[in-house]
Amino acid sequence: MDQIHIYLPGILLAYSIFLVGVSSPGPNVLAIIGTSMNDGRRFGVSLALGVAAGSLTWGFLTALGLSALLSAYAPALIIIKIAGGIYLLWLATKAFRSAMSDYDLDTTTSGTHQKPLYKYALSGYIIQMSNPKAALAWVATISVGLKTGSPIWVAFAIVFGIFILSIMCHVLYALVFSIPVMVSGYGKARRYVQTILGAFFGIAGLGLLLDSR
Repeated sequence: MDQIHIYLPGILLAYSIFLVGVSSPGPNVLAIIGTSMNDGRRFGVSLALGVAAGSLTWGFLTALGLSALLSAYAPALIIIKIAGGIYLLWLATKAFRSAMSDYDLDTTTSGTHQKPLYKYALSGYIIQMSNPKAALAWVATISVGLKTGSPIWVAFAIVFGIFILSIMCHVLYALVFSIPVMVSGYGKARRYVQTILGAFFGIAGLGLLLDSR
């Protein structure tokens, strides 16, 4: 931990990748938004907490897997960074295509229809854990923060830091989008948001590919 200044820039960059990624609504965020709008704020918050718990699970599993792989075969970090860079470039392409499209925000609900709060949390957890893209996103995010020879605490600092950010961001979605006017406001700003996201993902993806050389 006395060398934290060496690894801190990578850790902070990984946090930035997550924050940018969560700004682009996927199935989990759309479910939170739809539930908050249709069932109510506290149900949306419960769903958001379930999503954050699923994110922690994916992150923990990814960190363990990558740490074990790198312990057995250190050059694997190069392959991981290439895979992560390609995935980020795919996200950039997706964001730019979204910016050029005319679709409206297509929200969904958890399908629980005001059942007990724990069922909303369970639904959020299942939504996150059944999304294979979540695993790819974690591989890309953790690989951004890792350097050759990074100790295992770096990976777990990324995981637990992002877990806290996940709670904050997903709960914020639940709170903000329980106000219907916010959906309209996001729809008007969507093209600009997606363009910025595309640029960020593109730069980060290229950076990972160049770092793998």
